[in-house]
Amino acid sequence: MMLRTTDPFRDLDRLAQQVFGSAGSTGRPTVMPMDAWRDGDTFVIEFDLPGVARDSIDLDVERNVLTVRAERRGPHDDREGVEQLAAERPRGSFSRQLVLGDNLDLDRLEATYTDGVLRLTVPVAERAKPRKIHIAAPERERTAIDA
Repeated sequence: MMLRTTDPFRDLDRLAQQVFGSAGSTGRPTVMPMDAWRDGDTFVIEFDLPGVARDSIDLDVERNVLTVRAERRGPHDDREGVEQLAAERPRGSFSRQLVLGDNLDLDRLEATYTDGVLRLTVPVAERAKPRKIHIAAPERERTAIDA
């Protein structure tokens, strides 16, 4: 069995980035991995954004569409005369849109950013929470019996 140390697709992607610039400069958004789960009455969404400055993250909500935008710059992007020897970490613009259900209270969405992880918590809307419905007994109709 032979251990393959190169990936031809990864090598082709690296070559394309070297020829055409980083993913962000070509206008193509780079990857923004995400996990999402429900914890009781709260939905939690986490995005991995290592190396992204907090002030470069932009969150927008329009109706039920959440848009996350971020930018990761390289340490030498603005410096002249720096020769890049390797550039495997994605740089440039990141963007992702999620369509969220009507059962979430987007007015109470909260966001935190710690250790390169953007965490959004969205509570379930009160109208979407399960509840018991009381069933009233109808008033019996009185009917006259003709004799």
